[in-house]
Amino acid sequence: MRAVVTAVTQASVSIGDETVGSIGRGYLILLGVAKADTRSEADLLARKICGLRVFSDEAGKMNENLAQIGGEVLVVSQFTLFADVKKGNRPSFFRAAGPETAEPLYEYFMEQIRSRGFPVEHGEFGAHMQVESVNDGPVTILYDTDTL
Repeated sequence: MRAVVTAVTQASVSIGDETVGSIGRGYLILLGVAKADTRSEADLLARKICGLRVFSDEAGKMNENLAQIGGEVLVVSQFTLFADVKKGNRPSFFRAAGPETAEPLYEYFMEQIRSRGFPVEHGEFGAHMQVESVNDGPVTILYDTDTL
């Protein structure tokens, strides 16, 4: 699994003219699922992200996690995180999981975030979406379960 985690002051996802998910302060997570991924990768990723300490404390140091700031999470499925651009100009997505594998793991990942007490908003799996965010910092962290 791969996740791009951005600290935000607000973020939203829309389909057409309808906002389907929005949050205040917290994390916007773009989540990609690979063919070989299992619940084990989702568990690891959820645990690591929920413990991530990138929000400023009273001294201005990146020292607080999502729980300490009362943060929220917006998760958007993003198969393009597995784009292979080694050949030519058109990306290949051969490593990305198909919907039959990716959607249940996407849902399971969000359950794992919720089970840790965080409100989770989300996009619609497989839909064409518009994502808006106000990055805080900016702080953006890339996670890849192959390297954790």
